[in-house]
Amino acid sequence: MKFSAGLNTVVITVSDSGYRGERKDKSGPAVAAEAKRLNMPVIDQALVSDDPEIIKQKLIEFSDRPDVNVILTTGGTGLSPRDNTPEATRAVLEKEIPGLIELMRWASFKTTPRAALTRAVAGVRSQTLIINLPGSVKGAGECLQAIADLIPHAVELICGEKVRCGG
Repeated sequence: MKFSAGLNTVVITVSDSGYRGERKDKSGPAVAAEAKRLNMPVIDQALVSDDPEIIKQKLIEFSDRPDVNVILTTGGTGLSPRDNTPEATRAVLEKEIPGLIELMRWASFKTTPRAALTRAVAGVRSQTLIINLPGSVKGAGECLQAIADLIPHAVELICGEKVRCGG
């Protein structure tokens, strides 16, 4: 599905090795390309380490911008000691939206039972929808596709009177 009106989107890649330049970021550009295909213009991107304070800082910085409707993170949702994206995201959310993650997980089960290992979260901060996606290119794309139809309505509900919706 393509959205008729663009939803200004920010993509944040969370990866220690990517941040240090030891590994090329593939998931961030892939998520950005899929978002653009869905008529979610990517107005900014960032690559940050797995440090929870840095992740929180970026989420706050972008969600407090009046021109940002959606933040998509990629990476840091697994079980390794440095996977901190869900905790950092949860710390800044005003409301959680567990149904989005349940739908992503359900759709991912069709491909791999490893979907059960995701700890991703989704929710709202400052009239911005924040969604954690997996760090794999394939997984991130599948998960975004699974919830794509719900994103415009979620943003409408979040914005209420559309005071800052659409920039």
